[in-house]
Amino acid sequence: MVLALALPDRYPYVMLSATALPFVTSFIMGGKVMSARKKFNVPLPNLYAVPGVHDKADDFNRVQRGHQNMFETMSSVMSMVLVAGLKYPVVAASCAAAFCVGNCFYLTGYADSSKDVAGARYTHPLAILKPLGMAGSFFACVYACYGMLK
Repeated sequence: MVLALALPDRYPYVMLSATALPFVTSFIMGGKVMSARKKFNVPLPNLYAVPGVHDKADDFNRVQRGHQNMFETMSSVMSMVLVAGLKYPVVAASCAAAFCVGNCFYLTGYADSSKDVAGARYTHPLAILKPLGMAGSFFACVYACYGMLK
């Protein structure tokens, strides 16, 4: 069986949302990490602050973890976005955008050391866009693959 694919007219939105948009998001979030490095005196090459060595280690580490968390899921989400976009380009691009925007607000909540770390990540209302973008890309990908197998 040969599967021939034609890219939908709106597929360039998918490509932008799966490449340039995560890059810009990571760049913005990385800027917050660099600002936290300066504020909390955690020089490179330290990835994380060491409690007892760096003052306010937990404060810095929360910013760093908020940024790092994006990388832990980004490759899977963007792969699913690229596949889903073959059949549903607008949905896929929207899921990628939601994931990226949600990550920025996830970091905002996570970095707020006045809140309990367990629940801080989703204290900003727009942080919910992150898991919605992840779940949406998953279901759109599975549905697109199912349709291609028919």
